[in-house]
Amino acid sequence: MGLHDENLRPGARVSAVPVSKIMAEAEPVIQLKGICKHYGSVVGVDHVDLSVRNGEFLTLLGPSGCGKSTLLRMIGGFETPTGGTVHLAGEDITGLPPQRRDVNMMFQDYALFPHMSVGQNIAYGLLMKGIRGMAAQDRVREALRLVGLEDKIDQRPHQLSGGQRQRIALARAIVREPKVLLLDEPLSALDAKLREQMQVELKHMQERLGITFIMVTHDQSEALVMSDRIVVMQAGNIAQDGTPEDLYERPASPYVANFIGTTNFLSAKLLSQEGTLAVVEVAGQKITISNAPVHLNGNTLQIGVRPEKARIVADGSAPGDNLLRGRVKENIYLGLGLRTVTELADGSLISTDTMLPRGIASHKHARPGDEVVISLEPHNIFLFEAGS
Repeated sequence: MGLHDENLRPGARVSAVPVSKIMAEAEPVIQLKGICKHYGSVVGVDHVDLSVRNGEFLTLLGPSGCGKSTLLRMIGGFETPTGGTVHLAGEDITGLPPQRRDVNMMFQDYALFPHMSVGQNIAYGLLMKGIRGMAAQDRVREALRLVGLEDKIDQRPHQLSGGQRQRIALARAIVREPKVLLLDEPLSALDAKLREQMQVELKHMQERLGITFIMVTHDQSEALVMSDRIVVMQAGNIAQDGTPEDLYERPASPYVANFIGTTNFLSAKLLSQEGTLAVVEVAGQKITISNAPVHLNGNTLQIGVRPEKARIVADGSAPGDNLLRGRVKENIYLGLGLRTVTELADGSLISTDTMLPRGIASHKHARPGDEVVISLEPHNIFLFEAGS
C-alpha cells in the first residue's frame, strides 16, 4: 500500500473485514527458517522459525540478551546469520545487504542528521534510491502529513520535542514505502507519559499505513498495547508466540507468566487429575484447577495466579474449596487500586489487587495483621511443573 493510497486519508472508511481474517489469509511477508547466530561459543539466536504476515504488528519481547535485537538485525541485514535463511515475500534475501532489501529500520536513537532540516532528513533515503525533484518533495510532504508535522519541514532536529523527533524518524522510515518496517526500542528515549501516548499513536499509524511492523522491546506494556502478535524470546529461542490475550491469559511457562504481567507463584502438590481438571494442595489447602496441562510429570508443581484474579472474601461467603487463608503483611497503594500482600500458612506470599473506583478513603480493606481468606477461581489458575 503506497503513501498516496486514498484509504490513508483522514476520515476514510475502514474496511469492515476483520483484521484477523485478512491476516490469516495473507501470505507471510517475512519468513525465518532455522535462523541462528553464534558469537564464538555463545549462541545469540538458536535455530528460530518464524513467519510474519503482511500488515501485522509483531513484537519481539524479552529481557536484555535474549536474542530479540539480534533477530531484528538479521531481518534487516545488519547481522549475518550463522545458519538458516531470511525470506521477504517469498524471496531469499539472506545474502543481500540492507540497502538492497525492501525493509527499513527505525533505530533506538532515531539517527537524525543534526545539520539537516526535517525535510532533508526525510528525503535522504529517497535520494539514495535516485528519487529527486518534485517526486521526492511530494513523498516527503505526504510522510509529514501522515505523522502530523507538515509545519516542521524546515526546522532542525534540535528544535523539536522528543515525541516530534520520534515521528520524524518514523516519517523518514516510511517515505521509501518499505514492505517491512523494523523498530528497535522506538519509544525508550521518551518520558513515561509521552511513551504511553506514542504507543497508541504508533499503532494507529501502522494500521493506516498497512505496513508490516516488527518491533523489539523489553517493555511488556508496550507489547500488550501495540501488538497484533507477541513473540517472547528466551535465551535465543521462542518461549511463546501468540496474541497479547493468549500470552496474558494462557502463558506456556512460568517465564512467560512472569514476563507478561505480574504473577503469584506458589508451590503445589498434585493430589488427583482427570483430563484438564486437577486438584492440588497449596499451603495446606485443596485447590481445583480447570485448565491444567493433560500430561503432568511428577507431583512437584507450582500454581500461578494474577493478583487481579485473586480476591479477598469474607470468611464463609465462598465455597470451601479454592480458598487460601493467611495474614495480611502489607498494603501497597497503586493509585487506581490497592495491592494486599498476604502471608500463607507455609510462609509463602500472595498478592491480591483491588480496584478503588471511589478512592482508598471510602474502601474498607484488611489491615496488616488481619486474618483473611483469598478465593481463587479454577479457570484463573495456571499450573506448571516445577522447573518448567
